Amino acid sequence: MNLKNYIAEIPNFPKEGILFRDITPLMADGEAFKEAVSQIEAFAREKKADIIVGPESRGFIFGCPVATNMGIGFAPVRKPNKLPRETISYQYDLEYGTNELHMHKDAIKPGQKVLIVDDLLATGGTVEATIKIVEQMGGEVVGCAFLIELLGLKGRETLSKYDVFTVLSY
Repeated sequence: MNLKNYIAEIPNFPKEGILFRDITPLMADGEAFKEAVSQIEAFAREKKADIIVGPESRGFIFGCPVATNMGIGFAPVRKPNKLPRETISYQYDLEYGTNELHMHKDAIKPGQKVLIVDDLLATGGTVEATIKIVEQMGGEVVGCAFLIELLGLKGRETLSKYDVFTVLSY
């Protein structure tokens, strides 16, 4: 199955000069979505992940079915003020400004093997911040898995110390 057939290309979105890769057609097709999740799951099993971690919101979409299929837990990574209990946070720089991510303080147990799942690897900043939080809690990041990698943005270089798996690349 060629999963690229399920990715819509939207020119000039969200602004002029950007070619947006829309994953919603893939999510709308049960067989295509199942195939994408299965490929990520195979990587998670190879890495012997104990728990899946996913940044909001599309990390939830791809990470939760992987965790469910494996019979392991899922831990969300969210923006400020979205999690109800005590959190650990990490603030990181963007090109123009900063961003901050949070995880529940008890989401990862020391020594747990963590696979981080998200929809897109671009610059790697969000996942790099997620890694910092996981490692601060004592988790071992065994890999990072993505539906799509945008090769020109060099996110893989940002994550060079980790095993990276992508289903599709552009």
